[in-house]
Amino acid sequence: MFSRARRIAIPLAGLVAIGLAAGTISGASASATAPSDVVSKNATTPAEQAIQFWTPDRIKLATDHNDGLELSTKGVKGSNDTPDGPPGSVPPIGAEKTKTKKSKHVNLPNTVGRVFFTLPKADPRNPKNWRYCSASSVQSKYRNLVATSAHCVYDTKKNTFYDNWIFIPSYWDGDKVWNGKAPYGIYAAKTFNAHDDFVVKEDYDFDYAFVNVYNGIKVGWEKVDGRWKWTVKNVGRLGDNVGGQGFTWNRSTKLNVFSFGYPAGEHPDGDRPYTGRTMKFCYGKTKPMPEARKYNLQEHIGFKCSFTAGASGGPFLYNYKSASRTGYLVGVNSVAWDTDGNDRYDHISSPYFNTDTYKVYKAAANRWTGNMP
Repeated sequence: MFSRARRIAIPLAGLVAIGLAAGTISGASASATAPSDVVSKNATTPAEQAIQFWTPDRIKLATDHNDGLELSTKGVKGSNDTPDGPPGSVPPIGAEKTKTKKSKHVNLPNTVGRVFFTLPKADPRNPKNWRYCSASSVQSKYRNLVATSAHCVYDTKKNTFYDNWIFIPSYWDGDKVWNGKAPYGIYAAKTFNAHDDFVVKEDYDFDYAFVNVYNGIKVGWEKVDGRWKWTVKNVGRLGDNVGGQGFTWNRSTKLNVFSFGYPAGEHPDGDRPYTGRTMKFCYGKTKPMPEARKYNLQEHIGFKCSFTAGASGGPFLYNYKSASRTGYLVGVNSVAWDTDGNDRYDHISSPYFNTDTYKVYKAAANRWTGNMP
């Protein structure tokens, strides 16, 4: 039996801190030069223009990005993912010096939301170019960082980052055109941070990215004479409003994790079980996934989950606590797999987070943004 995987793109306690003081990000200052294998580039779309672009009707029409990438690997035997250094972690915002209570229910994290963007070098007025992914706020020095998949920030076909990129945490799709979709505000991208091996080599073992966002704004929309008018209010830093997940790397490949996201796409057989209107979750134990040489995919971990397109970029959270709605980011939704050949996705996978991942994270976690210009 052959397994098939598809990129679900808008193209899918006891942690020990190593070299990190509780609640802080060690390393270089925000103005320091990032390592040579970290690609950091400012967004080309002005922040206010990006937010103003996403009017209520455009957000409603944005589609999950799925460009039909398929991978085939014989069987489900995993590759040999191993740490390339000692394990490390950064605690979630608010959990630096506190203990959380247990909860019997799975409370959805406020940190997770949807990112919206337009395809580059294409007409932004064409609805075919309006796309979305999933993402999560993560701990950082200036509380301004979003974690997602690299394919949710960078177009490997046109070799450039996406345009009009914004993040809406705790997004939900109300029955009316603009009803409760952005309870904590909207955050526009300032700086994209990804690994050179994804940007240059299209290596999906590096399909992760960290985006520094400006302070958020709440938008009031009103349609006047057929055109949208807006009023705005500054709501401050992302991490102050929704918190931020912790970050961990070089962990075991076999961990119990939650994955969160906004799946909406169809399975290979055409069935469409999700709508993307609300956040969904999966829970399971990760394992190494098969190698897929065509896309340089050799070090992914995954678990049983039927997520489809739209969930890309959502977090794998280890040691997730429902009471605090926080855990440790140990992966991001990258590839959906059909491992039994029945044309239904049954596994979701993420690149294995190692020291290379930490390099990108650390470079991004020390960047300051502030208010939109």
